[in-house]
Amino acid sequence: MNGKATAVKEFSEFCKAIREHLTVEDMRKILQANEQDASGSEDAVVPRCEDVMFYGPLDKCPVCGGQLECKGLKYKCTGTHSEWACCSFSTNNPSRRGGPIKVPDDVKNDFVHKWLKQHEGNKYPKRNLDEEGIFSGMMIALSGRMSRSHGYFKEQIMKHGGKVNNSVIGVTCVVASPAERHQGGSGGFAEALERGTPVVSENWIIDSIQKKEKQPLAAYDIASDAVPEGRGLPLGKLDPTEEAIETLVAEVKLAGKRAVHKDSKLEKDGGHIYEKDDIIYNCAFSLIMVPENHLHLYYKKGPIGHDQMAEERVEDFGGRVNDAIKEFVRLFEEVTGNEFEPWEREKKFKKKCMKMYPLDMDDGVDVRHGGVALRQLGAAAAHCKLDPSVTFIMKQLCSQEIYRYALTEMGHDVPDLPIGMLTDLHLKRGEETLLEWKQDVESAPESGPAADVFWMEISNKWFTLFPTTRPYTMKGYEQIADNVASGLETVRDINVASRLIGDVFSSTLDDPLSQCYKKLGCSINRVAEDSEDYKMILKYLEKTYEPVKVGDVVYSATVERIYAVESSALPSYDEIKKLPNKVLLWCGTRSSNLLRHLRDGFVPAVCHIPVPGYMFGKAIVCSDAAAEAARYGFTAVDRPEGYLVLAVASLGKEIQEITGTPGSEDVKRMEEKKMGVKGVGRKTTDPSEHFTWRDGVTVPCGKLVPSTNKDGPLEYNEYAVYDPKQVSIAFLVGVKYEEQNMEVVPDE
Repeated sequence: MNGKATAVKEFSEFCKAIREHLTVEDMRKILQANEQDASGSEDAVVPRCEDVMFYGPLDKCPVCGGQLECKGLKYKCTGTHSEWACCSFSTNNPSRRGGPIKVPDDVKNDFVHKWLKQHEGNKYPKRNLDEEGIFSGMMIALSGRMSRSHGYFKEQIMKHGGKVNNSVIGVTCVVASPAERHQGGSGGFAEALERGTPVVSENWIIDSIQKKEKQPLAAYDIASDAVPEGRGLPLGKLDPTEEAIETLVAEVKLAGKRAVHKDSKLEKDGGHIYEKDDIIYNCAFSLIMVPENHLHLYYKKGPIGHDQMAEERVEDFGGRVNDAIKEFVRLFEEVTGNEFEPWEREKKFKKKCMKMYPLDMDDGVDVRHGGVALRQLGAAAAHCKLDPSVTFIMKQLCSQEIYRYALTEMGHDVPDLPIGMLTDLHLKRGEETLLEWKQDVESAPESGPAADVFWMEISNKWFTLFPTTRPYTMKGYEQIADNVASGLETVRDINVASRLIGDVFSSTLDDPLSQCYKKLGCSINRVAEDSEDYKMILKYLEKTYEPVKVGDVVYSATVERIYAVESSALPSYDEIKKLPNKVLLWCGTRSSNLLRHLRDGFVPAVCHIPVPGYMFGKAIVCSDAAAEAARYGFTAVDRPEGYLVLAVASLGKEIQEITGTPGSEDVKRMEEKKMGVKGVGRKTTDPSEHFTWRDGVTVPCGKLVPSTNKDGPLEYNEYAVYDPKQVSIAFLVGVKYEEQNMEVVPDE
């Protein structure tokens, strides 16, 4: 037996002996005497004490000064970097203190003193976690029929340091198939329940091996109503290094701030949200008044998407209104770290909290709830008095589906959470947070534990403000641009759609499509296919389009219909045609953003981020390549329809060409001067094919050819305009993305 194996065997024997001779209370005293963490349950204290006594006391975390603890195949810090982020430091070889183990005088134990005497003056052995294995020190029992043979799982457990016992007595846990619970369970399953032994899914073994770390048993429990399939971790047991940051959210029905949550089951009893002195008692939890003045407190919290793990309660306070309000306020402060009434009245946070911000909802109806449902499309169109071609586009833009798809794509489709009905203040808070990060990122560490903590903190903050079903740790400007800035703009535009559409589709008999069209304040007319404008646009698209590639599949785009647009919110064409250097340019947008564009016009980007899409700062960015706009207008493989926007933009008297990524000072200067900017792409339209449309408007329609700027950050030319009054939407081009080179397999 080699030296490493001998050390592992000695440690295993020492662990067995110390458990026999030392009480848990004595172990806590020894840990405290050696400046180690003595808190937690027996399961946490015992292995911690074993490690310290055999291998030596651990030094503090070099990053945050927190306590290190052996977890799986690494030592990980249990400290926090800030109120928003846990420390992510981990190591296989932690630093340890020299000198003998300190044992308090009141620990009268002959075994401990004898063992310490034998090892006095000896160096502590070095712990090799790879030799011990993931399941080291664990006795595991297998029960019932599993997805693979018991022999397979036994081999995997033993291969990774664990032991398998045929009896449930004395084991760490019992592993079984989730089907065991529904089939009544085997004898071992039943005995484990009687003894209170954890019963976990076989996924616990699989995931522990895949992640090279023993996973929390509670996350894979199949003997209670936790998570039947063992997917997802409870709050408080989440590994901060995992790219899955669960956030605490309040579930509130999509209908808005005065809606009673359906899970409370009080709406059917005539319940309504309690209000007093212009304060609405509904945020992360609700005060609900039912007839005969019975006031109920409804409370539900837990990891997103796991209702089984949520803490939920409905408490009847009867006529004790003051007691109910006190409990509501207490819970609010406990969860958020803020006082309720000042927050509700002024929406100000006195304290940031790692758990959550209250999602600041507005009173209204989320468009995913108030828009036209699929089953209503036919009836809504049948009762519409608009021109059929206009009815078609309004039916699309008022549909629940495009907003559901957009939020699902971004991961903001949290069940029952009205992300499409936030207050302007909440959206403003998101914008302010983004601007703060943009400055912080400039001085952030590039790598190492400090960088990991920085990005974890940013991610935690954002996914608390805007909860997601797919949380992860963001890193770099690109992800901030794609997920934070772009996501914020889309959520903002969807909120505009929610307010514009409202709840008019509760009935389709009153022509709700016409009502929404009227609210837009614009005229939309279909362009005839035999008109010169239609032919010009078709040529412009064909010349400047390149197929969109999604994975290994390439998609072309064909024009389905074209609409001419005139909006009261936009500069009129008569105003635009008087301005210099007018160009007809492509603008890409999601269908979910179009209602806001039509009603309010284009709004400059939320901030400057040094990556394509945001590198020009607070500007409206267009392109002379339909290929560039199609990247934003492309929806998904199963949703092939989308829209490209054609706008007339005046670049002003002074146009600056740039070939690289402008710095912050350059962007600030361009924003202040509101100058026209052309970012030269690696591909450009052939200037020899450009032509003038009408009133001096240039159409940069030409074949895409390589430019002289071969190393530039942009693939296609982009144009930045800083004054919204210099841009006016002229056309909406409805396109359909079709798969190219698709092999058709004939039916046999």
